Amino acid sequence: MIDVLNLSMQYDGKYLFRESSFKINIGDKIALVGLNGTGKSTLLKILNEFEESDGGAIQKHKLKTIGYLSQEFVDLKGKTVFEEVRSSLKKVAHIDKKEFEIQTSLSDKNLSDNEKESLILQLGEIEHLKTDIEYYSIDSRIEKVLEGLGFSQKDFSRLIDEFSGGWQMRVELAKILLENHDLIMLDEPTNHLDIDSLNWITDYLKQFKGAVLIVSHDRNFVNEVTDKTLEIFNGKISFFNGNYQKYILFKEEREAQLRAMQKGQEKKIKETEKFIERFRYKASKARQVQSRIKQLEKFEKIELTDDPSTINLRFPTPPRIGDVPLDIVGASKNYGKTHVFSDVNLKLTRGDKIAFLGPNGAGKTTLAKIIANKTSLSSGKIIIGANTSIAYYAQEVTEELNPDNDILDEVSEANSEYNVLQIRSLVGNFMFTGDEVFKKVGVLSGGEKSRVALAKLLLQKANFIILDEPTNHLDYFSKKILQEALINFSGNLVIVSHDIDFVRPICNFCFDIRNGGAKLYHGGIDYYLRKRLEETNLTEGTITQAKTKTKDIVENPDSKKEKKRIEAELRNKRYNATKDLMNEISKIETSISELESKKEDFEKKMNDEKTFENPTLIKETTLGYKETSSQLETLYKKWEEKNLYLEELNKEFSL
Repeated sequence: MIDVLNLSMQYDGKYLFRESSFKINIGDKIALVGLNGTGKSTLLKILNEFEESDGGAIQKHKLKTIGYLSQEFVDLKGKTVFEEVRSSLKKVAHIDKKEFEIQTSLSDKNLSDNEKESLILQLGEIEHLKTDIEYYSIDSRIEKVLEGLGFSQKDFSRLIDEFSGGWQMRVELAKILLENHDLIMLDEPTNHLDIDSLNWITDYLKQFKGAVLIVSHDRNFVNEVTDKTLEIFNGKISFFNGNYQKYILFKEEREAQLRAMQKGQEKKIKETEKFIERFRYKASKARQVQSRIKQLEKFEKIELTDDPSTINLRFPTPPRIGDVPLDIVGASKNYGKTHVFSDVNLKLTRGDKIAFLGPNGAGKTTLAKIIANKTSLSSGKIIIGANTSIAYYAQEVTEELNPDNDILDEVSEANSEYNVLQIRSLVGNFMFTGDEVFKKVGVLSGGEKSRVALAKLLLQKANFIILDEPTNHLDYFSKKILQEALINFSGNLVIVSHDIDFVRPICNFCFDIRNGGAKLYHGGIDYYLRKRLEETNLTEGTITQAKTKTKDIVENPDSKKEKKRIEAELRNKRYNATKDLMNEISKIETSISELESKKEDFEKKMNDEKTFENPTLIKETTLGYKETSSQLETLYKKWEEKNLYLEELNKEFSL
C-alpha cells in the first residue's frame, strides 16, 4: 500500500533517520516507536505531506485515503459537535450536495421530459451510492462513535466552541474513525482519553479492517491494537514483526549484543593503537604499522544511545508525614450553574498511593487542584494533615516553563539550595547529559519538557505528591524511570492517569469519580477494572440480553410464561441495583422532614412577640432559621440529583 524508499530527514545537520526503507501493507497494525526527539511525529508529517523529507521517495499504491490525527491542538468553531463530524464526511457531504442540486433542478417547471428523466436517473444513482456507504445509518454511527469517545447525547447539540482542546481532539478522532480510510495514522491519540473511552477505541481499532500506524507511549494500548513495530533508532527506521511487548524483549537482546560487540571492538581498537604506538618509529615494522592505521580508519565504530534502564532515579527522602495527611469531608464543587461533584468523602492514611479514575470532565483534575489548593470547594472540607507538604504536577505544567531558559537554569529556579553540580546530576537522571543541559526549553519536545517539569518537582522535597496525567508526553523508558521512582517514594501519592500499565505497580487504591459522585475501590487498578466490569455488565450486558429475549417473546405469543419469568428477573435486578440508592433517598427525605419541622418551629418563634422582647433570642432564632434553610436547600438539591439518577436506572431496566 505504501513503499518508503531511502527516506532521509535531518535538522541542524543531524539526521533523525537516513536512507531508510519500509512498507505498510493492507490491514497492517503498526506501532511507531522510539525515544522522544527521534522523529516519530516528523515521520508521520512526511508521510502525510505536511513536511518535505531531505531525500528518498514515498510511493502510494492502491491507497485511496489516509486519516491523520496530529498532536497539535485544533481550534474548531461555529458548528455543533454532531454537525462538525457529519459535515466532515466527504462521501456523505458529496451525496447531500448532489441530491440537493438535483432536487432543486427538478423543481424547475420549464424542464423537458427528457431532462426530468435524466435527473430522476441521477437520483437513482444517488440511492445506489447511499446504499454503498450505508448512508441511512450514518447518523446512528456518528452517535455511537461520539458516545464511545465520551460525549453524551446532550453534547451533540452543543457548539464545539464550548469544548476544550482535548475534547476537540476527540471530535477530530471521531471524524477520522467514521471516514472509512484505508490507512489511519494516529499521533498520541490516548493523551486526551479517559479509561472508558480508551477501552472503547482499543476495541474499535482491533476490529478496524484498514491499516493503522500509531505513535503512543501507552504500552497496554499498543500491545492490544498492533502486531507489528516500526522503530526509529540510531538514525535508522527498522521493521519488526511483532507487537510492542515482543519488540521490547528484542530491543533488550539487541542492546546486550551491541554492548558485547562494542566491548570487543574497543578492545581491538586499543590493541591496534598500542601496536601502532609501539612500532611507529621502527623501519622494519613500517608496513605493518601502515596496515594497522588503515585498519583503524576502516573501523565503523559501534555507538549506543544512553540506556535509560540503567538510570536509578529516586525522590529525596521526604519528612515524615502525619497519620492522616488528607481528609475530604462532604466536598462539592460547582462552576456557576455547572455541577461537577457533590458529597465526596475520602480519607488517606500515611503511605497511601491512590489513582483518580473515571471519565474526562467528571472532576478528577478539579479535585486534584482542590487538594493542591489551586482552586476552592463550593462546600465541604479539605483537611490537610500535620506536617503535610504538597507538590503538584499539572497537565499544563510544561506551558509554565520559561522557553528562554536553558534546562539548567529552569530546574535551578525550583530550589536555590542546590549547586550547579547537584542540578547537573539530577537532570542527568532525566537523560539530559553533557551540553544538552544548555538547550533552551523552547526548542524541547513535549516529552523533554515533561522531564524538565518532573525534575523541578523532585527539588521540592514534598511528602505528598499530586500528579495530573504525568505520562502524556513521556516515552516508554522515561515512564519506566518515573514509575520506579514513584514505587519507591515513601510519601503519599495522588495520580490522575488513564495509563493502566503505569498506575498498576504504584497505586494500592482507586477512586472512581463520575456522575457527580465518587467511589473508593480498596485495591489496585486490576481490582478496579474487574469490579467496574462486574458493575457495568449488570446495566449493559444482562439488561440488553433480557430486553432482546423479551422482544422475541412479544413476537411469539406462545412464550408468555417465559416473558413473565424475564420480567420478574428484571424486577429483581432493578431492586438489587437501586436498593442502596432508594435507601439514600429515604434517609434524605427523613432529614428533609426533620429540618422542615425545625424550620417551622423557628418561623413560629419569629412570629411570636415574646421573641422580639429578648435580643439574644432574636439573634439565636434568626441564625438557626438561616442555617436550617441553608441545610434544607442543600438536601433538596441532593434529593433531586439522586432521584434523577434513580430515573435513569429505572429506564435501563424497563422493557
